[in-house]
Amino acid sequence: MHEAVQDILTRLEERGYIGDRSIATAIHLAIRLEKPLLIEGHAGVGKTEIARVMADVLETDLIRLQCYEGLDAASALYEWNYPRQLLRIRMQEGDRRDAAEREAEIFSPEFLLKRPLLDAITREDRAPVLLIDEVDRADEEFEAFLLEVLADFQVTIPELGTIRARHRPFVVLTSNRVRELSEALRRRCLYLWIGYPDFAKETRIVEARLPGINRRLAEQIVRFIQRLRTLGLNKPPGVAETLDWARALVALHRDELDEETVEATLGCVLKHVEDVERLGRGELQKILASVRGEP
Repeated sequence: MHEAVQDILTRLEERGYIGDRSIATAIHLAIRLEKPLLIEGHAGVGKTEIARVMADVLETDLIRLQCYEGLDAASALYEWNYPRQLLRIRMQEGDRRDAAEREAEIFSPEFLLKRPLLDAITREDRAPVLLIDEVDRADEEFEAFLLEVLADFQVTIPELGTIRARHRPFVVLTSNRVRELSEALRRRCLYLWIGYPDFAKETRIVEARLPGINRRLAEQIVRFIQRLRTLGLNKPPGVAETLDWARALVALHRDELDEETVEATLGCVLKHVEDVERLGRGELQKILASVRGEP
């Protein structure tokens, strides 16, 4: 197992994802045990990216279901292509076949619109990675439906019968803890919490994603971001914001942070006016002096 985990860790880093042993172990076990992996953590810490890298490592497709309030089974599973069905019905006018035969033609796989869950279940060549993103945004009714699908990876379509997965998808669920997920769903999954990375790891992430970035700039960016996370902001910046800011500063040809540049690019990091006001110019200057090593 040690070698398998190290191999996953190495392959993650080769693809620009700086993980750790707990992440690599969770991925290894999810694959070996064929269990869904539930990943929770702050927004922007790289939860979704794990599914993308997993698909890359396994050399398979990534199928994504983006959850939202009001998401129902039809939107996640399948729908019938009603316009095409109506067109076929008009074309059948005068057809002498019996009604049952004509109806069977209308409700055939040809007219089925596969949504992410059905698409993942019906893949015939190899098992895909199914990302169920921000599952905490969906309501409890959809979560109960999802539990049924994850139990045996089969669905019943009244007009076509029961469809079973030929290859069980590798399932990754992410949650920002907008609401608490049920204990039933948690028991079904392996669990992984991803917190904010420490200074060394976040610096490695920046350097991996932006090869050639000035080392001093990368370290100043990470120190500044990590200080912001201690201020009790409404939306503390995640790793995604760290990378966005680093890309912006590289595009501006900066080699280190200065007050004018930080103020001009703060929108890459803070997304709420209340957080900008809470930071204030005085606190900004204090943090900037600290990360630059000034007295």
